[in-house]
Amino acid sequence: MSSVPDIRIHSDSQAVAEAAAAFVLEVGQEAIRTKGRFFIALSGGTTPETLYRALTSPAFADRVDWSRTTFFFSDERCVPPNDSRSNYALANKALFTPLKITPSQVCRMAGESPDPQAAAHEYEQQLYLATKTPPAVQPSLDLILLGLGEDGHTASLFPGAPVLRDRQRLIAATQSPKDPPNRLTMTLAAINRASVILFLVAGAGKTGVVRAILDPKTEVERQLPASLVEPEEGRIVWFLDRAAAAELPIQ
Repeated sequence: MSSVPDIRIHSDSQAVAEAAAAFVLEVGQEAIRTKGRFFIALSGGTTPETLYRALTSPAFADRVDWSRTTFFFSDERCVPPNDSRSNYALANKALFTPLKITPSQVCRMAGESPDPQAAAHEYEQQLYLATKTPPAVQPSLDLILLGLGEDGHTASLFPGAPVLRDRQRLIAATQSPKDPPNRLTMTLAAINRASVILFLVAGAGKTGVVRAILDPKTEVERQLPASLVEPEEGRIVWFLDRAAAAELPIQ
């Protein structure tokens, strides 16, 4: 991992969520101050849900101008938007509705599309339009939230997948070894363009893979999808609880 990660360890998942919420607002405030808007990509999962609930709590909800925020997704399962497995459904319930985010502020991946390849292409176009990025340049989001699977996957980039070598497309249709199999995902080309990449990981089940990514011993570990997240010019920050960080040399 060529980019030196900023590793922040907290006592438990709730402490991680609250610290990460403060960090997200800090990044958002800076983006709005310098550029007039905040572009953030969300992820799914239990740990991000805890973060979303922290962001909507009285301690955090009013500390950033949400009307200047546009929300994207780092990946999505190919299910309808009201399906309980949908990353959009989770964010809509836990974040958008409590914060009164308008539909025009949310760029949703069309997981329900019968043609995932077309949906990926359409989302890439949406990314360019929403960020007002000229065609010759790749869009750069202010913040991308990522989780980490026990197999080293992040977003819907799984070990050994051909999409890991794709440096042209920003959004791709891909396959998951877990249900549901069809996914839409940001590629490494899109993720590594971000100003800030935030990994949010909690729980003893992630101890081994956190060590493999942040303190790799083998070439196999260095080629895990999360190990390939290396921002071109931005920074990468890991928020971990003590259980997930238990095998790291730093404590």
